[in-house]
Amino acid sequence: MNNQRNIILAVLLAALVLFGWDAALRYFYPQSDVKQQAETIAAKKESAPASSPTRDGGLTNPADIALEKKELKQALGAGGRVPVEAPGLSGSINLAGALVDDLVANRHTESVKKDSGQARIFSPSGTPAQHFAQFGWVGEGVELPGPDTVWTAPAGASLTPESAVTLSWDNATGQSFSIRFEIDQDYMIGAEQTLTNRGDGSIVVRPFALIKRTDKTASVDIWNLHSGPIGAFDGKVDFGVGYDDLAEEKTVDNAGRTNWVGFTDIYWMSTLIPGKAGADSTFSSLGSGLYRADLLFDPVTIGKGKQITRNTQLFAGAKESVVLDRYADTGISNFDLAIDWGWFQIIEKPLLWLLNNLFSLTGNFGVAIMLLTVVVRGIMFPIAQRQFASMASMRAVQPKMKAIQERYKDDKQKQQQEIMALYKKEKVNPLAGCLPIFLQIPIFFALYKVLTVAIEMRHQPFALWIQDLSAPDPLHILNLFGLLPFTPPSFLGIGILAVLLGFTMWLQFKLNPAQMDPMQQQIFMIMPWFMMFIMAPFAAGLLLYWITSNVLTIGQQYYLYSKHPQLKAQAEKEAEDKKRAAERDDKDSKDKK
Repeated sequence: MNNQRNIILAVLLAALVLFGWDAALRYFYPQSDVKQQAETIAAKKESAPASSPTRDGGLTNPADIALEKKELKQALGAGGRVPVEAPGLSGSINLAGALVDDLVANRHTESVKKDSGQARIFSPSGTPAQHFAQFGWVGEGVELPGPDTVWTAPAGASLTPESAVTLSWDNATGQSFSIRFEIDQDYMIGAEQTLTNRGDGSIVVRPFALIKRTDKTASVDIWNLHSGPIGAFDGKVDFGVGYDDLAEEKTVDNAGRTNWVGFTDIYWMSTLIPGKAGADSTFSSLGSGLYRADLLFDPVTIGKGKQITRNTQLFAGAKESVVLDRYADTGISNFDLAIDWGWFQIIEKPLLWLLNNLFSLTGNFGVAIMLLTVVVRGIMFPIAQRQFASMASMRAVQPKMKAIQERYKDDKQKQQQEIMALYKKEKVNPLAGCLPIFLQIPIFFALYKVLTVAIEMRHQPFALWIQDLSAPDPLHILNLFGLLPFTPPSFLGIGILAVLLGFTMWLQFKLNPAQMDPMQQQIFMIMPWFMMFIMAPFAAGLLLYWITSNVLTIGQQYYLYSKHPQLKAQAEKEAEDKKRAAERDDKDSKDKK
């Protein structure tokens, strides 16, 4: 009867975790696969048809994608543009408004297909994917350039790391305006705004820079991955404002002096970094799913014959950790923290560094993850040895523990005191067996975060059907690996990697000594199979790490059993005793019938 009750409790517990986990996963971690639609945020109700955010970001609505392709071709083919040609970025600057509105990231593709074209960062105003930067001045009593102003560029000019480009425009009252653009090898564009006053009197202006974008191309925003407005103010990075918050508040004035400000997706970012001159910033919702980040410098008075210059940097590109670190080293406050590393940053960045180096050696990120697992298990091997020694010691004192429990069965406090005294006398640590698990938890979560936020992992293939280690296993058993025309719900989306995870975990638990508590033993035998369901929707790279860890642990167990034969013999004896007990129970049941 007790065994039946324990089995029922174990099954109920497994079902609760399985279905409860799926509900929580869908609430906190909506799938980024295009086929699995995320919740449409409130602000998108104003635009129809609505698009659903994905992990990569970008347009997902077929009508928007078709329209973007058409309008982008028209906008870029109309002329009046200065080419941008750099290793990190390509595109053009629109002379109408001096808008930086056409940029693609040369080192990253639009999708997992290698021929899908470069990932687009900026698109011209009015297109479905509009996202651009503008530099200018505001003020009263003076004619200023605006979004329709046509600037002049030197004939044949192009913006490259070796050649800057200066755009110029003069008004009718003696003021001359210029914007000098330069670009580096990665994703940083410098804009030097100069105003020369040759008029009759003084003028007062405020230089500004802005980024305007649609949320149709935003990546999914979830509890542990921020997508939306971002900035650093007084040296502290702020992830607190989302698109839905901004749509409700309409305008958010950022407190403190602005170090940098803009918008972020999981993999991409566009931000403005003021020079040494102080600047304030705001976020605002413009309606119809459009948002703007404004960087506004302090007012300045320019006397007759004088000029002022303000420098702003525009980052528009991929959030590559090494690149962001390099910019942070130049003095951009906490720019490396633009990646939402979370709690385990102290582990994640070294982990990413190690993975990148292993990748450079092997040329395959899947192999790099497996080698990382070998490194982790190697470091923890001495702890595992102590764990097995502790397990052997615990088994040795079991008869004495049972005697204490029988002797003091009516005095629980005395029983605990005697057991603790026994542990101390025999030099046994009952928690030693848990230590490897606790030590692996931060590494496991750190790898999960790295696979999720590090663009270095994006679209990295492993082998066969695994073409993106940062995405879930694409093949599902229930739809016969895509042959049947339906997508199983996330908790039933079991792929080959999830099955391998469950099997290797089950085999690992089988090799462990049987637990003294039958309930614990039953839970341990069920756990691998509901962990198979729980882990199925996670990144394939994370499952690869866990499977490799299980395989290494199994080999390690065989080795350590050879070093502790008494533990193996005892485990085999207990297994045999349990088998005989089960046979007796079956025989007794048949006799009663």
